[in-house]
Amino acid sequence: MPVPWFFLSLALGRNPVVLSLERVVGPQDTARCSPGLSCHLWDGDVLCLPGSLVSAPGPMLVPTRLQAELVLRCYKETDCDLCVRVAVHLAVHGYWEEPEDEEKFGIAEDPEIEEPRNASLQAHVVLSFQAYPTARCVLLEVQVPAALVQPGQSVGSVVFDCFEAALGAEVRIWSYTQPRYQKELNLTQQLPALPGLNVSADGDDVRLVLDVPEEMRFGLSLYWNQVPGPAKPWWHRNLTGPQTITLNHTDLVPCLCIQVWPLEPDSVRTSICPFREDPRAHRNLWRAARLQLLPPRAWRLDAPCSLPAEATLCWQAPDGGPCQPLVPPLPRENVTVNKALEFPLLKGHPNICVQVSTWEKQELQECLWADSLGPLKDDMLLVETRGPQDNRSLCALESSGCTPLLSRASTRAARLGGPLLQDVQSGQCLQLWDDDLGALWACPMEKYIHRRWALVWLACLLLVAVLFLLLLLKKNHVKAAARSRAALLLYSADDAGFERLVGALASALFQLPLRVAVDLWSRRELSAQGPLAWFHAQRRQTLQEGGVVVLLFSPGAVALCREWLQDATSAAGAHGPHDAFAASLSCLLPDFLQGRAPGRYVGAYFDRLLSPDAVPALFRSVPVFSLPSQLPDFLGTLQGPAAPRPWRLAERAEQVSRALQPALDSCFRAPGTGRGMGPEAENRT
Repeated sequence: MPVPWFFLSLALGRNPVVLSLERVVGPQDTARCSPGLSCHLWDGDVLCLPGSLVSAPGPMLVPTRLQAELVLRCYKETDCDLCVRVAVHLAVHGYWEEPEDEEKFGIAEDPEIEEPRNASLQAHVVLSFQAYPTARCVLLEVQVPAALVQPGQSVGSVVFDCFEAALGAEVRIWSYTQPRYQKELNLTQQLPALPGLNVSADGDDVRLVLDVPEEMRFGLSLYWNQVPGPAKPWWHRNLTGPQTITLNHTDLVPCLCIQVWPLEPDSVRTSICPFREDPRAHRNLWRAARLQLLPPRAWRLDAPCSLPAEATLCWQAPDGGPCQPLVPPLPRENVTVNKALEFPLLKGHPNICVQVSTWEKQELQECLWADSLGPLKDDMLLVETRGPQDNRSLCALESSGCTPLLSRASTRAARLGGPLLQDVQSGQCLQLWDDDLGALWACPMEKYIHRRWALVWLACLLLVAVLFLLLLLKKNHVKAAARSRAALLLYSADDAGFERLVGALASALFQLPLRVAVDLWSRRELSAQGPLAWFHAQRRQTLQEGGVVVLLFSPGAVALCREWLQDATSAAGAHGPHDAFAASLSCLLPDFLQGRAPGRYVGAYFDRLLSPDAVPALFRSVPVFSLPSQLPDFLGTLQGPAAPRPWRLAERAEQVSRALQPALDSCFRAPGTGRGMGPEAENRT
């Protein structure tokens, strides 16, 4: 396709440097050799098939170096195409093998054998050229006279005119002989592109700046360069002079290309694809990708560009666990976008899904025919493996792996291995896939689930009856507990011994009765909600019901409070996932700083763990009790207006003290705890 002369001048430079390019007149390809060689260009292109390496029987003429230069192939004085001229330098490699008998016994050489060694050499040299979307291969026949056949010496070169290419194209050239005696030579060269096209980022936008003469009319097209498949146009305009086009960053994908051409007859179009390595473009590509399941058993990945990903089938159990890949027996396949692919299955099943993933992570997943086949089923997938001599083995696909049937593992499949094997043999299981290597079976588990639930219901009925009797016996106690005051215990989990001590205190307070909330008894809720959310809910409920929040100070709690008072940001994430005390400090401190703590909070510490002076001054705005020495006052404050008479309060304090004593003794006897009394314990924290 001829290129207008002023456009070539624009691409190759605004000065007359383009005039220095050699011109090749006429549309025919030609070949010429250096002096002493003879060469011939075969008519038409040949197939680009390098073939395998073979051993040379003697000296051979092989390519040693490639050179390329730009020339102009002109049809008229001002209508020319850019063309790539290729020069192949040749040399003689290899030697004639000397017969062993001649070397050993000195036998004279046969004149008929000597004659080929003095003959000329001939080679068929292939030139392979690629410049997307063009690919060509030509064959050059080269002959060198016997006088120039010197092993290891260069004999000259052959020049081919020429391979046409577009402005801005990346050309790749290979050269090898037929048959191939050595590795191919290769050369890559970038041709000059249309100047003045600049791509720059402006915040979330991308700007395309085209700096061309004001009078120049040109076409601009944005398209998706899909490989394989034709380019898909996305945006097209005919423009004049300098232009700035703004794109949103969400429109970028790796295969988005820009094509520019002058509005002239038979003009060459210049294309660039500047977003191939842009991380934003790759993220947008995955956001735009859609995995579609097509009836009856096919799927397609729709995306504007090719995706470097693999697809595989997997089995999704209804318990919400990860989808188990069916590899083996079904292999992974590279994804071809925008093309319907068939599943290698005999039957469909709602639990079979398609996973599309990169080498880093899973990106997309869809389960088959959710609309037509219904929700996921609680079926057991059995994988049958077939070996030589009709050896067969069955295993059940579970979250822990593939469990062999009739094994001693403590899984559902192992416990039901015998019945499941009978179901397969009796035809009660659905065969999903079958070939020489194995098969897949989906076995319904409904009958086993019903049998299990019957036992569960029976056990529940017995449990309800027992609970009803207990409720009747404890009716008065339950009524009293319903009227009791709520108490939320907060502490720092210094070690296991201190946690046992807190548990003993909570159990003793629960018998008073007090409605006690402590994270030791709510670990499941704490893990599900997180420490901060759990504390918020418990604190709000306790205070709304007129209860009290108890702060149990320990050396660890005191140290944590000081960290928060000094730098709350650095202390926020330094504790375990179940540490409600650490999570609560961000909400407790405002109450104390703003004077809202009295009447809502109470402090306490154990005599032998902490001295009274160790409690931070900020928290002394509320009553702080030493346990167990001040248990009566502590219990009276907890129970509030409903506190019993003093003699009854003393009895309850004695009960709580007896309940705490074993835990206290155990806490101080435990080796390596590092605990002591007063300030020394504080310093060791």
